[in-house]
Amino acid sequence: MIKYLKLMQSAIILDTAYSIRYWSEILSTIIKVLISYYFWLVVYENRVSVSVYSFKSMITYILIAAILQDYVSGVGTELATKIRDGSIASELTKPYDLLTKLVALDLGKKLSVFVKNTLPIILISYFFLGIDYPHTWTSALSFMVSTFLGVLIGTQIDLIIAVCAFWTINVWGLRIMSLSVLMFFSGSLMPISLFPNWLRSLSSILPFQSMIYIPVSIYTGKIAGNEIAYSIFMQMIWLVFMFLGIRLIWFFALRRVTVYGG
Repeated sequence: MIKYLKLMQSAIILDTAYSIRYWSEILSTIIKVLISYYFWLVVYENRVSVSVYSFKSMITYILIAAILQDYVSGVGTELATKIRDGSIASELTKPYDLLTKLVALDLGKKLSVFVKNTLPIILISYFFLGIDYPHTWTSALSFMVSTFLGVLIGTQIDLIIAVCAFWTINVWGLRIMSLSVLMFFSGSLMPISLFPNWLRSLSSILPFQSMIYIPVSIYTGKIAGNEIAYSIFMQMIWLVFMFLGIRLIWFFALRRVTVYGG
């Protein structure tokens, strides 16, 4: 466990080592927040609400979703790169579990993301854009639990996509396509409750809404009462399913490395 904590620490140091990149990402985060705000301001210019969302509740949803979007992917990029350039072979000989190492590095990067991306969004959103606070302490705590589960689910999905590099010539096209699907069905672009009925039904049987839509809906009070416990339970089910899925795929992938002399 200590070695993975050290890896996490090294990821934080590496991510903050380049000051120009660090501050440019903070600036781009602020610009992204302002663009989202003024886009929805135009949408609501001649209306009071869209479906059940007032302007303030929609802005709250969009900005909280923007925060979570930075946490639900990223770990798969390094794995796919190692598979394509062949360095995966040497990684597998080292005294650690490669998937656990990558998750540890990714968690370290996400801690850095919290400082350079999340904090600016939080400060701007609460002090200047006036978004809502969680309705109750229960919803606030449930939101944090749901967010943690959503981040882990997103990490497992990202790893599954990255492992496909063992069987494809170019995994980057697959990653771009999957990113588009994830952004849409996770509720990152807009609340899933605004989808047509058939699309909303399709989304409900996919794991993607567990990454963003469910945590944000708990925060905004759209999911409340007994629905919170049920939603978190389903997130846990999806997390276990995804974890077992990536381990099974990883098992067959390692057999492929052995066959080809990796």
